[in-house]
Amino acid sequence: MKKDPDCIFCKIAAGDVPCCEICSDEVSLAFMDISPLADGHVLLIPKEHCVTVDEMSADQAVGVLKHVPTLVRAVRAATGCQGVNVLQNNGRVAHQFVPHVHFHIIPRNPGDEFHFNWPAGSYPEGGMKELAEKIRKQL
Repeated sequence: MKKDPDCIFCKIAAGDVPCCEICSDEVSLAFMDISPLADGHVLLIPKEHCVTVDEMSADQAVGVLKHVPTLVRAVRAATGCQGVNVLQNNGRVAHQFVPHVHFHIIPRNPGDEFHFNWPAGSYPEGGMKELAEKIRKQL
């Protein structure tokens, strides 16, 4: 299993740095975020080191992501929140501050402090189909 000796999440997964664990198996670990955006903010990580989600194998992704529905239900029940964001950021420009894949499970309620800047746009005529074709060619 690939590890990065300088990665805080690898150290947490190995048990070298303590965390407030929620659940764990051979592939993944869920624990409380020490800098929560809301009470009940949970992080879900692969135990194997990958910086971004595209570095994960399909099997590794399945092994980690299978826990998302159960964790979301548990966070909702425990916090009484009205909604949940499940976020995953790739790269510093996308606000990934720890270079190890992690999924945020963030309880949400009306009027909470966490806000998105979501400046939705549009494509020029034919632009969406052109870009979709470029993406499909990369699959």
